[in-house]
Amino acid sequence: MDAEVDVVVLGLGPGGEDVAGRLATAGLDVVGVESRLVGGECPYYACVPTKMMVRATDALAEARRVPDLGGSTEVTPDWSPVHRRIRDEATTDWDDTAAAERLTGNGARLVRGVGRITAPGEVAVRTADGEQVLRARRGIVLNPGTEPTAPPVDGLADTPYWTNREAVRTDRAPESLLVLGAGPVGLEFAQVFARFGSRVALVERGEHILGSGEPEAAEVLAAALRADGIDVREGASAERVDHDGEGFRMQLDDGTELTAQHLLVATGRRTDLAALGVGAVGIDESGATIPVDEHLRAADGVWAIGDVTGHGAFTHVSVYQSAIAAADILGRGTEPADYRAMPAVTFTDPEVATVGLTESLAAARGLPVRTGTTRLEDSPRGWIHQVGGEGVIKLVADADRGVLVGATVAGPRGGEIVGALAVAVHAEVPLARLRGMILAYPTFHRAISSALADLDA
Repeated sequence: MDAEVDVVVLGLGPGGEDVAGRLATAGLDVVGVESRLVGGECPYYACVPTKMMVRATDALAEARRVPDLGGSTEVTPDWSPVHRRIRDEATTDWDDTAAAERLTGNGARLVRGVGRITAPGEVAVRTADGEQVLRARRGIVLNPGTEPTAPPVDGLADTPYWTNREAVRTDRAPESLLVLGAGPVGLEFAQVFARFGSRVALVERGEHILGSGEPEAAEVLAAALRADGIDVREGASAERVDHDGEGFRMQLDDGTELTAQHLLVATGRRTDLAALGVGAVGIDESGATIPVDEHLRAADGVWAIGDVTGHGAFTHVSVYQSAIAAADILGRGTEPADYRAMPAVTFTDPEVATVGLTESLAAARGLPVRTGTTRLEDSPRGWIHQVGGEGVIKLVADADRGVLVGATVAGPRGGEIVGALAVAVHAEVPLARLRGMILAYPTFHRAISSALADLDA
C-alpha cells in the first residue's frame, strides 16, 4: 500500500524516535520505519544493559576492597542476576512493544521493514507483506544507526565470534575471552567479564588503548585493567583467527598465540549508505558518514541525525541533533548545532570522561596549546579514598584566548567530574574566572584547581 505523508523517519534509534515524536506532536503526519527494534542499539545492546553490567562489577570491586579499608569479605561472582536484570528490566527479553507504543502514542505511525530512498521525497519499504512506497511532502529524516564491523583478519569471518549484541545476551560469563579492539566497547566488556572471573586478553593494534584519547588516561586505565588480571596487549595486531568447534585461537603479528572460549570483536561500526539509497538524493554512497550542515540538512528535503553524521556515536548526540532537525523541519528558529563541548564517557573503573579537544587534536588545529595535569591520588580525596582512587585530570587550554578547549578525567566518577569542565568549555569561561571558583573540600572535582594551577607552571 502506498501512502503520502509529511515526514518519513528512516531508523528509530533514540534520535529517530525522538524526532518522530516531536514532529507528530506538532501535528505532522509522520511515519517511522524500522527493521529492528524501536529505540535502537542503546536500550537493548549498548548504553543501558552494559551499564547494568558495569554497576554489578563496580559492586564486586568495592566488595573486594573492603579488607583494605574496614573488614573482611568473601566475594563469589554470579552472572545470573546480571543476565536476569538485562533480560527482564532493561530489554523485556528484547521486546520493543513499549517503545513502539510510545511512538504511536505520540501520533506517529510505525512501519516495520527495510527502508530505502528511491527518489527525492520517496522511500520504498520492504515489509513482510510486500513493498510499500511512502512519499514525503515535507522531508525525510535519516537515522539508520550502525552495524558492528570486523577487520579483514584471515579466518575471522568463518568463526562464531561475538559482537556487543551476543555479549549482552550471554547468560553466563565465559570461562575465557579474547577482546579485539580497545575502544569503549572492548574496554568495558573486558573489565566486566574479568571481574566476573573470565580469563581475558585484550588486543589493540594502536599505540595505546582508548584510541585517540589522552595517553595519560590510557596509562591509568591500562594499569587498572592489568590489576584486574587482564592481559593488555597494545601495539599488537591479529593476523589469523581459527575456531575448532570449542574455542578460538588467535595469532598475533609478533608470533604470539592466544586462546579462549569466546572472541569479542569490538573494532568499529559502519552504515551501508548504498543500501540506504542516499545516492538517489545526491549523497555519496561510498562515504562512511553523511555530511550535514549546522541544522542537520544533508540534501534538499533530507536531514540526517545520529551516528551516521560522524559527530559521535552517542545517544546524547543523536537526541541533541533530533531537536535541531525537528525545529528546522517545522520552520522554527533554533541555535545551530555546536559540538565544541562534546562529552563522552567510557564506563570502566576508573571511568574515563572527555569533553572537547585532546591535546593532539588542538595542536593539529593550530591552536596555541597549554596543558595542565594533576593526579587524583595526590588530592586529599584521593588520599582518603586510598584503593581505587587513582586517576588523572588533564586540561587543554587555548593560551591566546585564555579558555579551556578540552579536558579529560580518568578516575572515580570521572563522568560526573567532567560535567563542570564541560560547562567551562561550552561557555568559554575565562581561566581566571575558573581559578576563582570555590570547589568543595574534600571532593575529587576539587582536583580541578590543581590542574588549573599546573597550566601556569
